[in-house]
Amino acid sequence: MAQAIGGANIQTALWAVRCKARSSPNGKGKTVKVPEREKGQRNHGGFGHKEKKKEPLWQCVKGCGACCKLAKDPTFATPEEIFENPSDVELYKSMIGADGWCIHYDKNTRTCSIYDDRPYFCRVQPDVFQNLYGINKRRFNKEACSCCQDTIKAIYGANSEELDKFNKAIRS
Repeated sequence: MAQAIGGANIQTALWAVRCKARSSPNGKGKTVKVPEREKGQRNHGGFGHKEKKKEPLWQCVKGCGACCKLAKDPTFATPEEIFENPSDVELYKSMIGADGWCIHYDKNTRTCSIYDDRPYFCRVQPDVFQNLYGINKRRFNKEACSCCQDTIKAIYGANSEELDKFNKAIRS
């Protein structure tokens, strides 16, 4: 039975460049020190009361499918840059249809015909992010939300209904 894929695909080609740049311990990624008040705390009225900001919680949004657009423009990483295993590269490439969308994605219903049996790289899970991008479990949620937002913007646009639905879902 096909289920909506929404943002469930790891968005490998879209996310690799940004996620690797953020997590890069080898100095290739830029590290920016953020003052404590910008790390999720707000100071109200100068009285020293600090309120912890609620972190967004990543979740797939039915009817999105932005991650199923597998062929990307040159600014995104290629499968060869993402995967170490040649069979993963081959599988990924075999899933790209003539229009650039995954061959298992139904654009009319916005569902995946192999959702329950999809490849590991089509799953937004902490272990997948650790394996592909070096993002640890502590950072997974924040990075998954940010990467998904970037993917939706790239596919549907910054003012899209899909992005609005995703942003509302992760903050609910």
